[in-house]
Amino acid sequence: MVDEKIRESIALFRYGLIAPILNGQVSCQKTYLEEVAGKKHQVPYYGEKEFTPKTISCWLLDYRRAGFAGLKPKGRSDKGQCRKLNAQQEERLLSLRQQYRDMPVSVFYDQLVDQGEILPKEVSYATVYRFLRKHGLIARDAPAKQERKRFAYDKVNILWQGDMSVGPYLLLNGRKTKTFLFGFIDDCSRIVPFAQFTVSEKFDALKNVFKEALIRRGIPKIVYVDNGKIYRADTFHIACASLGIVLTHTKPYDAASKGKIERFFGTVKTRFFPLLKSQPPSSLDELNQRFWRWLEEDYHRKIHSSLGMTPLDMYLSQASSVRMVDDPASLDVLFLKRVQRKVKHDGTVSLMGRLFELPPQFIGQRVELRYDDTGVYVYESGVQVATAVPVNFADNARVKRALSFREMSAGKEEN
Repeated sequence: MVDEKIRESIALFRYGLIAPILNGQVSCQKTYLEEVAGKKHQVPYYGEKEFTPKTISCWLLDYRRAGFAGLKPKGRSDKGQCRKLNAQQEERLLSLRQQYRDMPVSVFYDQLVDQGEILPKEVSYATVYRFLRKHGLIARDAPAKQERKRFAYDKVNILWQGDMSVGPYLLLNGRKTKTFLFGFIDDCSRIVPFAQFTVSEKFDALKNVFKEALIRRGIPKIVYVDNGKIYRADTFHIACASLGIVLTHTKPYDAASKGKIERFFGTVKTRFFPLLKSQPPSSLDELNQRFWRWLEEDYHRKIHSSLGMTPLDMYLSQASSVRMVDDPASLDVLFLKRVQRKVKHDGTVSLMGRLFELPPQFIGQRVELRYDDTGVYVYESGVQVATAVPVNFADNARVKRALSFREMSAGKEEN
């Protein structure tokens, strides 16, 4: 059975193929579909596969009808039926594969079907692929060399570059504390949608900065970040896909590919950091307040050498075309963290070192929990169906528990 995490991974893969069409990066949709269909793709769970233009067009239609949720694979119609290979089939497949080691698995599978070795209804492509992978019989193509892309967009909010840089040290509670500057920059206007100093390098810091950037300056079509763990988080990927944003990553240790955000960090160090020397900030809040004032009054209002105007003027000249966030509160739901938990016999689950209580109908089930600092929620098929509440042991001790059958029987015997 494919769980929700795998379904989301597959949906992210499908979104990656249709995103260029959704974002207007494709001049001829038919040509693009043919190019994509002519390639082999590594698909989460299913392995290496090829797709027809019609299949990809159907994904495009599904996304436009139902959003990101529409790209998740539907439940199997043969759920509960065994689709494993029997011993005779396994032996036959190993023998045939030895003869065609270099053949793509998709072509090999099609030949098995055409020659009557297997029936598609009984043995799926994914089953054959996993079996061959287990035995080390998957042919690997040599990775293609990728050329560095040169970014030169002439419209705002087509692409944002994002990154993190080490900030100044602060003396907090008598201890020297390192700070980190998270930020995004618009490739066209060089405006900074939002940036903030934090004392954490974790995902929550990135999440807060990105949400604020979206609320202030609208929704970009592409976000370009490095391969850091926080930028690879499933929550970040799913949130971007749900907003119609293409999330792309640089090669490891390739800072030059994010030149604009790197140059901005350099500007912060040469023009803002010196302002702190004469009067160092006494708190993180003071550091950010002074930084935001400098960002709006200095950086955004100085003529940029590459633009011939200020970043703010460039952004405002195209502000009418910016897609804004309709409901800022909706972003909170998109950025909820997600985990799978099995509900114990007492109706509780363990999360973040704490116990949470769920409604009785979930006892014994494996559920999807989505959570943040404000609450923990139970989801089924992408829809919130219940709320988990922290267990209060003091209150539970005072709740009268219904007598079990054994206790009632013992009481009768005593009487």
